[in-house]
Amino acid sequence: MNRSLAPDRLAALVGGFDRSPAYRGLRQALQELIGDGRIPIGTRLPSERAVTETLGVSRNTVTRAYADLIAAGFAVARQGAGTYAAVPVDLRRAHDHALHSLGAVQSSQGAIDLNCAAGAATPGVAAAYQRALDALPSYLASDGYLPSGLPGLQAIIAESYVRRGLPTSAGQIVITSGALSGIAIVARALSRPGDRIMIESPVYSNAIEALRLGGGRLINSPLSDPLGDEGWDLAGIEATLRQTSPHLAYLIPDFQNPTGFLMSDAARTRYAAALRAARTIAIVDETLQPTCLSDGPMPAPFAAHAADAISIGSASKMFWGGLRVGWIRAPRELVSRIVAARVQIDLGSSLFDQLVVADLLGAADILAARREQLRQRRDALAQALAEKLPDWRFRLPDGGLTLWVQMPQGSATRLAADAERAGVHLAPGPVFSVEGGSDHWLRLPYAKPEDALRQAVARIADIWSANRIASGHRREPARRLIA
Repeated sequence: MNRSLAPDRLAALVGGFDRSPAYRGLRQALQELIGDGRIPIGTRLPSERAVTETLGVSRNTVTRAYADLIAAGFAVARQGAGTYAAVPVDLRRAHDHALHSLGAVQSSQGAIDLNCAAGAATPGVAAAYQRALDALPSYLASDGYLPSGLPGLQAIIAESYVRRGLPTSAGQIVITSGALSGIAIVARALSRPGDRIMIESPVYSNAIEALRLGGGRLINSPLSDPLGDEGWDLAGIEATLRQTSPHLAYLIPDFQNPTGFLMSDAARTRYAAALRAARTIAIVDETLQPTCLSDGPMPAPFAAHAADAISIGSASKMFWGGLRVGWIRAPRELVSRIVAARVQIDLGSSLFDQLVVADLLGAADILAARREQLRQRRDALAQALAEKLPDWRFRLPDGGLTLWVQMPQGSATRLAADAERAGVHLAPGPVFSVEGGSDHWLRLPYAKPEDALRQAVARIADIWSANRIASGHRREPARRLIA
């Protein structure tokens, strides 16, 4: 189903575009909005007449802006149907190349891998494994199959939701083999191939593939200005829900991956109301919820605003990527369907790893140490970028594991290819979009040690400088760091 962009919505998005000359400023504004996903691919743009009236410009201005947009590959004209947002073929190919090479990278000696937002195990994990090993013998007399999970771990996770203000019983928790497995299980349990699934853009790349492989028809729901303060374009989300009526919606309200935005309680309330009106069930990825790096209070869980929401959590981001334990929190009436879908994939998660996670979730000192470590690494990466690449822009998130960084020009996909030859593996923006776009953006994780992050930025800066000299660009004045 194609979506239409209302004229007043277009006016709000393009804002005070450059009118010297107006046709060029309008084309550039639209190209940027399509390129970074805020106008989704396939959206029908308003008619030239409607844009003329809404923006107060001449018909010739809009005609020329649309013609230039089409010539650049960021729109297509369909006879008798209108003009639709698109991306150039080379950007689509860049997206496919980046996505399918992402998991195939073999790091050479001395390479720094910033593809993955993960690092070494948090101090204290090894001791938790030893304690779990001591506890394991008492479970060996059973068959070890626990499709819903270890009861003790279910109870600990349920209690964590209660402390966050969301009443939850152990019976509402299903333990999975990581968050990604949880996403795939919920999609299988609650949707059929061909069902529409609304998904944020940019968003966690593996979630895109998990939902797509399940047969879902993915619908972009772009965030607002990635360098702004709002994060979620709620008016755009409401319009998307009204026009497409998706069966499911996948969202990351807690330190969104890759942007780091945190959704406020007020925004959660409004978002939940829009989901109810569209009869859409939310799959809420809370994997990064524990990574808060500020002292302020966290918003209530999204499910406190949307009673039918499915929440997904994981231990890997806070403790260790090799600890493949995640969980699903669901309304009671959906748990049996979720468990039934789960046993089609596997019969349960590792009991031993569940014992480790049960131990770690009760260790407040380990969590506090991990947060302080991440805070120092985030600040080290931000400082290195400010020193070495001052014309690159980003906002400093209050949590999560990554910076979403905008290059002033050029292709992030091509930069990633050059950086790989220099021993730095990067994830370019198109990887985090359903179809192309965001090719001025890079996701830079700060889960690695500070020295590695500084070395990575220094190598990237050398490549960036060499490429600019080769292409004839002069260095621009340094821009203010977005904090």
